[in-house]
Amino acid sequence: MTTSFLTLACSTCRTSMVAGGGDAAGWSIFFLLFVILTLLGGIGFFMFRIARRQAEHFDPTLSDDYVPAVETTR
Repeated sequence: MTTSFLTLACSTCRTSMVAGGGDAAGWSIFFLLFVILTLLGGIGFFMFRIARRQAEHFDPTLSDDYVPAVETTR
């Protein structure tokens, strides 16, 4: 008797999924992939833009000189 309920439920779910479009999970994954790639592309674009603008407006008088550490031996 338990087997017939499981078969009935699986058949019902499958029929309603096919009637409702059938590929909703595939489209939702595609949509989420599109959203994630768009966000990553935007972040990459703005990082590149900030780095380029910083290089264009770099003032060497405001940068620190590199002074190597002095090693002391005893």
